[in-house]
Amino acid sequence: MNAIELKNITKSFRDFVLDDLNLIIPEGSICGLVGENGAGKSTTIKLLMGAARPDSGSARVLGIDSQSAAFRDAKENIGVVMDEAYFPEVLNAVQVGKVMRGTYLNWDDEKYKDYIKRFDLPEKKQFKAYSRGMRMKLAIATAMSHHAKLLILDEATAGLDPIIRDEILEELRDFARQDDHSILISSHILSDLEKLCDSIAFLHKGKLLFHEEKDILLDQYGIFHGTSEEAAKLPIESIAGQEKSEYGGVRALILREKAENIKTLERPNIEEIILFMVRGAKKREKINK
Repeated sequence: MNAIELKNITKSFRDFVLDDLNLIIPEGSICGLVGENGAGKSTTIKLLMGAARPDSGSARVLGIDSQSAAFRDAKENIGVVMDEAYFPEVLNAVQVGKVMRGTYLNWDDEKYKDYIKRFDLPEKKQFKAYSRGMRMKLAIATAMSHHAKLLILDEATAGLDPIIRDEILEELRDFARQDDHSILISSHILSDLEKLCDSIAFLHKGKLLFHEEKDILLDQYGIFHGTSEEAAKLPIESIAGQEKSEYGGVRALILREKAENIKTLERPNIEEIILFMVRGAKKREKINK
């Protein structure tokens, strides 16, 4: 079974269109959803959770249509963490656990207590006195304490210091090691996604430019460094994006299969691939205007 299936999804707003989105995430995998602000990541997550209705197409989560009546029960198997944690400010961690016990049928008190201990969260301090890192760890603890099969995280690690982020990434890895567990995570911190994810889906201005396995993606491209004269000799169809340095040199993202004769390409990281593709897309948009 697929954890997520988005088929021909279109959603229009006054100044934005999520255009014919097709995205399949197999059960047992971790997908990183990336894109600039306004690319459509949060809209995609709202459509998945039934918080928005598509103009056309269908969204299925854990095999259930997100617009169907049956999806309410399916939410028992989904843990969601947004970019902010929302709990009543006067509650402490113990009281939050009691509220969640009455919310989820599969709530696991022992698992929740274990996360509170592992995340070093104060049990008696009110939520309003929590730091941002503590708030997000509490949100993740609740999302992972009702035996969810799918985690959906929307910028859940944004604004956290590297030590806390690394701690949370390790918990997510542990969660995903179980065969039937899946994660969809959107983040601007591409280095985190490179560490964590099996595949990367890249949205740009409402269009899905690619969804590819991370290792295949990294093998497909290389970084070229050279002079403007050397860059001019590159096969035009091999260039996914390029930039000129202030010293007159050129860096370019190259599709390896289109430039087999170039032997000195460096291996890129995910952030470089995304940045070059955004620049390339913006350049094409200017040309087409």
